[in-house]
Amino acid sequence: MAKMEEFGEEVADFVRRVAELKSARSVPTDDLGTVLDAAIFELDHVADKLRPLYERLAADGHLGGGAPDRDEQRLLRAIFQRLPLPVALVDRESVVRRMNFAAAGFTGARAGYATGRPLTGFLLHADRVAFRSQTAAVARGEGDRSLTVHLQRNPHVPHRAILTALRPGAEPRTAVLVVLQPGTRPADSGGPPQDTFRASAPDLGEATRHAARMDLADAMTTALLTAPAGDRAGVLERAAGVLHPRFADWVIADEGAARQRRTTVLGPTDAPVGDVLAQAPAACPLVVEAARGGAPTLQVRPEDPDSFGRDSSGAPVLVRAQVTSLLCVPLRGRSDGPVEGVLTLFRSGARLAFSMAEAQAVDVMSRHIALAMTRGAGGRASDRA
Repeated sequence: MAKMEEFGEEVADFVRRVAELKSARSVPTDDLGTVLDAAIFELDHVADKLRPLYERLAADGHLGGGAPDRDEQRLLRAIFQRLPLPVALVDRESVVRRMNFAAAGFTGARAGYATGRPLTGFLLHADRVAFRSQTAAVARGEGDRSLTVHLQRNPHVPHRAILTALRPGAEPRTAVLVVLQPGTRPADSGGPPQDTFRASAPDLGEATRHAARMDLADAMTTALLTAPAGDRAGVLERAAGVLHPRFADWVIADEGAARQRRTTVLGPTDAPVGDVLAQAPAACPLVVEAARGGAPTLQVRPEDPDSFGRDSSGAPVLVRAQVTSLLCVPLRGRSDGPVEGVLTLFRSGARLAFSMAEAQAVDVMSRHIALAMTRGAGGRASDRA
């Protein structure tokens, strides 16, 4: 792997130097000899160093893996996906790279949604710091670790997380393999001990929350289908009305991407709604990042009070609104399409924080909102003066 990294660095340096040589074509004719000498030197470098290094890597099997290698990789991927225990591959920051089918069902989120997001988002807030710290230690080569964690979807049941270092062949850095060992319900919890991964009794609390998300999605679909075609601001206002206050204490909608304007702000009756409405979206780092095509952001007890900017009095909006959790999602009809706007949701006070399942539901609704905004519209608001 070290030879591969060396080869990659050499090739990258060579490409940069070739680009410099191309830019030197405009030099005076008298100086072209110097440029030609430099070009010949670079070609000699490729012939004398890069090619022998390439041949050594090819001989060692690091390049151009044959069919047997590809078959073995496919077999290992299939084994990973079909393991009966919940397994995830994360980096040193606890961000999910891969998750098998069992882990997706265990955490309550599909693997494609979890990839690229911190695994700590599925845990209770009290367990997140310890999990991140232990993951970083394993990635540094300090040995395997294990700790007890609690999932948001079933906070009363402890589970064992086993962490071990892994160096996949295609990965440039050490990864961490996380095996979640399903726990059992405590004996004093009022019910018989049971395996939560194979629980026969339904989780009534989760069923209730799932029903609430389905009702919210139904209400959102109805509002978007009945919205007038071409009325972008009207679509945002309808969507905000569905989400407030049943789902979020604050709903803030910003239209456009390159040139944003705040169209809707709904908040508590005694809240500084006017100050947030007058705030420029460009002064909100979270909104700016989402408008650039970033991924949805879920934060519980936001650490940076200035991440949503400040109001006219100079106070951080998150502090003044007493935000305990937030969701900030770009409104985009396709994964590779343009951003039509940004939707930000706040919860404050004693209300439960947004969960990963709720963030996933809002992510789905955001695509529907973006499609409704572009239905019958002559162009994006950010492209109009």
